[in-house]
Amino acid sequence: MLRQVADGVLVHQSELLQNNTAVVQGRDGVLVIDAGITDAEMACLADDLTAMGQPVVAGFATHPDWDHVLWHARLGAAPRYGTPRCAAFMQELRSKADWEQRVTEGLPPESVDDMSLELFGLITGLPAEEIPWDGPTVRIIEHPAHAPGHAALLVAESGVLVAGDMLSDLFVPMLDFDADPIEDYLVGLQRLESVAEDVGVIIPGHGSVGGDVRARIAQDRAYVQALRDGSALEDPRVTQPPTGWDWVSDIHTGQVQQLANWRARE
Repeated sequence: MLRQVADGVLVHQSELLQNNTAVVQGRDGVLVIDAGITDAEMACLADDLTAMGQPVVAGFATHPDWDHVLWHARLGAAPRYGTPRCAAFMQELRSKADWEQRVTEGLPPESVDDMSLELFGLITGLPAEEIPWDGPTVRIIEHPAHAPGHAALLVAESGVLVAGDMLSDLFVPMLDFDADPIEDYLVGLQRLESVAEDVGVIIPGHGSVGGDVRARIAQDRAYVQALRDGSALEDPRVTQPPTGWDWVSDIHTGQVQQLANWRARE
């Protein structure tokens, strides 16, 4: 169910991974960001928008992870955007004869039958600094962290930052080991920090909507620096995860090993 988190901005949260779909209201309809994640949940989102009399006029994927490039026919045929790198990543994936099998193998086994892939990853690259639509200004803040072509969106009028897979209170920073995992992530946090004074509400890709962007940036920076330096980690997302989310600590353990392997290769 949609809930309002700021003037003209609503959120629909998925049950499986606490994915947040952000909805920004414009003059003639809405912008849907990171639609997800099961068919039933996206149909529920479509029902909510229909009840509000709000057609979908644009979509945006913050990055090319599977749970951020989904779509449902009930949401309509509006243009769906991403950064050029995000779109190129998806186009390359879909060009492979076995792309559906590759995607399915990466899905949570319990949800494979609940997600249709017909509209998966059909993203148009947008080489612009703002979303082209008849609504409030939505700035695109591309940055080198987490995934190729990752971007956050800033709805300046409402003071909302849609952060993609950054600034989560549930997941630790997940690094991109096909790039410079540490330095690129720190640069990404710096870019988000550059707009912090304009942000009153953060919508992360997973977890709780929050209000203190600087605190979340500081927490993520401390985590990445602790990985870099091999220092003691006191991050509650690892040491005190919510019930049922103990596996987040496994992400951390895996990243420690991946970082060691990456350094050995470099």
